[in-house]
Amino acid sequence: MSWFTFAWPYIGLAAGAGLALLLAGDRLRSDRTVPRPQDLLWLAGAGTLAYIVHQFEEHGIDAAGARYAFRGSLCATLGFADAATCPIPYSFITAVNVAAVWLAGPLAIGLGRRRPALALAFFAIPSVNLVAHFGPAIAARAYNPGAVTALLLFLPLSLWTFHVALARYRLGARTVVATVAAGIVLHAVLMGSLQAFLHGLIGEGVLDLIQFLNPLLAGAIVYAAALRDPGPAGARV
Repeated sequence: MSWFTFAWPYIGLAAGAGLALLLAGDRLRSDRTVPRPQDLLWLAGAGTLAYIVHQFEEHGIDAAGARYAFRGSLCATLGFADAATCPIPYSFITAVNVAAVWLAGPLAIGLGRRRPALALAFFAIPSVNLVAHFGPAIAARAYNPGAVTALLLFLPLSLWTFHVALARYRLGARTVVATVAAGIVLHAVLMGSLQAFLHGLIGEGVLDLIQFLNPLLAGAIVYAAALRDPGPAGARV
């Protein structure tokens, strides 16, 4: 483990403060004639900021005051009661989160200015991740690290973004459904690759590499669906 293993949630939170300033200005807007919450590019930035805050609850300090709590929760879910001896690599946790937000967020913002479907694609991650937190919380009637921000940030922001994609951008129901499907695929690949590692089928380096490629796959799924979606004549995807 390096210092970055435990420092990245705090670095992300500092970067999130800078992102918040950009969101308050006009740089992250593709259309200044409409309010910011009607702009998919701005929403991709807002989604990235929301996920940075969510990551801090998971891996910085959670709502119960515990530090770096999510790995222990994941270990327990997979049957490893002792986080100290749990075989889930710390590098896996870092790779998943850096790729999902620090890579996918800027890509969605950078490419989403001309291709709104790619701005929407970022929401493949939070729209499904909220279910991954909220479902177990309801079933166990207990808090899990990340559940608060998943409910308060991901749920309303994802629903609103899907509404904007349908009502203003006319991306089509197929593209919105594909966004959720891409999130399901992303989480399946994430957990499937982790299980493959735990069973000795792949090494730690391959496991971490898969996490960096995973968000790119999700984006490709959404964009491919948008290209096939009829939508309005001449609409850009």
